[in-house]
Amino acid sequence: MLDVSQISFQFFKFPPIRNLSARTVCSVLLWTYLGGGFTSKSSAGEAPPIQLIAVAPVCGDGVFLPQIFSSEQPLPAIRLCDAPAFGKNLILNRAQICDLLAANAPGVGTNFSGPDAIKISRRSRTLGESDILGLLTATLSHNYIKDKGQLEIRLAQPWKALVLPDEPLTLEVTELPSAGVTPGFIVRFTLRTAHETLGNWQANLKASVWREVWVASVQLKRGEPFNVDSFIRERRDILNFREPLADFAASDDALEMAESVPPGQPLLARMVKARAVVHRGQRADALVQDGAMSIRTKVEILDDGSPGQTVHARNSITHRDLTGTVLNDRTILISL
Repeated sequence: MLDVSQISFQFFKFPPIRNLSARTVCSVLLWTYLGGGFTSKSSAGEAPPIQLIAVAPVCGDGVFLPQIFSSEQPLPAIRLCDAPAFGKNLILNRAQICDLLAANAPGVGTNFSGPDAIKISRRSRTLGESDILGLLTATLSHNYIKDKGQLEIRLAQPWKALVLPDEPLTLEVTELPSAGVTPGFIVRFTLRTAHETLGNWQANLKASVWREVWVASVQLKRGEPFNVDSFIRERRDILNFREPLADFAASDDALEMAESVPPGQPLLARMVKARAVVHRGQRADALVQDGAMSIRTKVEILDDGSPGQTVHARNSITHRDLTGTVLNDRTILISL
């Protein structure tokens, strides 16, 4: 359908309409539609006009056609040149832009309007305290804490905000104390984008690693069988413990308390041991093996011991002291 807003009237002398037949009127209108009396404002196939922008912020992956031109029609994402280094400006005049278009986007043409030059700079953003803590937490958790618990860090000193490229950032730890993540430590790190290294910084941090641990709910005595019902699970900062914590999913009849534990005390690994099956003063069989030969003799057990542990024993006849490995509640193995 003819769009009358895109045509302009050209001079043409028509006879008075009242003197024309209906057939003649139709012929004149058809001839006019085909181009005899009106002309289009833009020729068929002509590229839509584009306008150069005066200032264009870009990312580090380059300068692209839609970033420096505005157009009523979408422009293809054609890369024209490298982006400037962060903190620097790139000034391109019309001649330089024409050269870039000719080399990289010849189909676009070089007929554009707008200013005589464009200033191109990098997009930037401010990296504040919460941003740097987020990057540090993610990196330290992934590389150092792993499945030990949930890392929580805070800055021990104020953080001076940084102006950096508005692009995805990667943080790489370059130096950490030999003890790793501790309640208080200094970390040195590097920040990078996908295209460049931005610099090196350090932060003085205070840290916590939170995890649910076993905590005694009642007074426990040495030698008692381990019972999960005597404990509750509480969220504690495990960086405050210098010894390994015990971790059991359920009660185990093969375990017992290695020492007394007061209520509220987190359960350390040393506080639980395998339940002793032989005890000091008990008489048991000592199995002596030498190749295919085996001898049994009676001994007196001198230590408490669980299966697999080494205990001292005394031969009941010769009174000679021996060392053996507990096999069960009645037998120890003597190695020659």
